[in-house]
Amino acid sequence: MQSEPIKTRFELLNRHLDERSRRLWLAAEAISYGRGGISNVSKITGVARNTISDGCKEVTQPPSPNNLLGPTKRIRNTGGGRKRLIEKDNKILADLTALIEPYTRGDPDSPLLWTTKSLRNLASAMKNKGHNVSFRTIGSLLKNLGYSLQSNRKTHEGESHVDRNSQFEHIYSQCKLFIDENQPVISIDAKKKELVGNFKNNGKEWRPVSEPELVNVYDFPSTCDKAIPYGVYDVANNMGWVSVGMDHDTASFAVESIRRWWKIMGSDLYPKAKKILITADCGGSNGYRTRLWKKELQQFANEESLSIKVCHLPPGTSKWNKVEHRLFSYISINWRGKPLTSFEVIVNLIASTKTVTGLMVKSALDNRLYPKGIKITDKEMETINLTRDSFHGEWNYSIHPHID
Repeated sequence: MQSEPIKTRFELLNRHLDERSRRLWLAAEAISYGRGGISNVSKITGVARNTISDGCKEVTQPPSPNNLLGPTKRIRNTGGGRKRLIEKDNKILADLTALIEPYTRGDPDSPLLWTTKSLRNLASAMKNKGHNVSFRTIGSLLKNLGYSLQSNRKTHEGESHVDRNSQFEHIYSQCKLFIDENQPVISIDAKKKELVGNFKNNGKEWRPVSEPELVNVYDFPSTCDKAIPYGVYDVANNMGWVSVGMDHDTASFAVESIRRWWKIMGSDLYPKAKKILITADCGGSNGYRTRLWKKELQQFANEESLSIKVCHLPPGTSKWNKVEHRLFSYISINWRGKPLTSFEVIVNLIASTKTVTGLMVKSALDNRLYPKGIKITDKEMETINLTRDSFHGEWNYSIHPHID
């Protein structure tokens, strides 16, 4: 039958032809078929009769710029094809933008105000507004409007303190003064608590193909131990100390971590030290309002006969604390993808942290108990030998040892 060769040729050539080439080839087959060719070729190939009929008109016309073959010529005549959706529906972009930005468009009744704005949800909401559009078209329209999928970015720090910049300048001047006098300057803070056990740790590590480290499916914090790394970073020497606590992150634990740093590292690095400068966050166990923090510092100052100068970072600026990006960040990189199966593993991973710029870290486990809720009375506060700076004395103060 004549239809079999046509069907075979169509199946072989169809995927290699563009719209115009396919139309002209089908027209040639219909003309060579003879009477009833258009209808028969349409039945054989499944292509509409109108398309083949247009091809017959085109293939029998004399050559012109619009019907010459070649990669640089038009496939359709000018104005051919479906009209763009935004040309047929002049309200679609405005309605789509209103759905994406209901707050700025003043539409408190937007159906997507409290739901995920996925492409399918947007398409459904657009259909409710009378626009028959698919989710794929919604994606294309959003790209044309300049939208893209984006995650949240942490930039808002709350209301900035009026003297925020001045406090940073004050901290810088104090650090420079202490370093020039070869007196220790340390940055301190507690790292986030880590679950101890065979639990997933974020990050990827090189492993044999298809042999990932197998960890527990569930990690319920209430059923496992937690490690509390407290860091002390020596700014001048690029060295760090981390006490790994097992109980609570209290002011007593914070000062004990400083004490251990001084006995194990600091006293050897600064044998002639008479004072220490501590830069710390405004809140947490070492916060400027924490009474126990000041009482414990007084005890440390008495033990070592050292004056303790404290400068707190302004509220909402903890990410600028040097211990965060010069110590903690490298610890996280060093143990990425490794389950923190025990306290010993945590201490060893911290102590093995190094950088090309020469960072050296020491670490030890602190298994002491640090009960919460210890109250310091006004009478006890009066015994603290504390001197406040003239500039923001609540943030900048010195605690001197008692002279017997």
